[in-house]
Amino acid sequence: MGLKFLEHLLILTDDPEGTRDWFVQNLGFRNGFHPEFGFPVYWLYIGDQDVLHIGKARHSEHQNTYLKTPTDGEQDYSAAGAMGSGRIDHLCLNCDGMSEFIDRLTRNGIPFSERKAHNSQLYQLFMREPINGIKVELNFSWEEAVQMGRVPSYTDEGQSLTPSSTGSH
Repeated sequence: MGLKFLEHLLILTDDPEGTRDWFVQNLGFRNGFHPEFGFPVYWLYIGDQDVLHIGKARHSEHQNTYLKTPTDGEQDYSAAGAMGSGRIDHLCLNCDGMSEFIDRLTRNGIPFSERKAHNSQLYQLFMREPINGIKVELNFSWEEAVQMGRVPSYTDEGQSLTPSSTGSH
């Protein structure tokens, strides 16, 4: 089991186009392909890796629901931060050893949700770090999830009728 590398950060902002343009023009990121999520987003790349995702803060209820984690409750995590705070929505890490991660999270009482990533071969676990409210996304290969018999609660088609095998996430 182990963390392999940081995949991306999502920045929610009142000016996604200006934010995109700044990172492209000033730092050399390349604006590129992204899946369709039902809300606007830009993916900026370094080489072949998307590392910075930019979205409009408070765009829609669909976006808020899509980005929510199990422990959010009524807390409002959808707003961009005050100027200078650089509201980052989540941290994404590429991982392997999903079984060990699930065992550890369950043992430590950390609620998480599971999802097959849209139009990809990724299986994702989402949780929220409780001290600062930072959402954490762990990405695993879809093959690893299939071998474990995991059924995501959210798929490309939307909410799954069959909960994950643990039934509590």
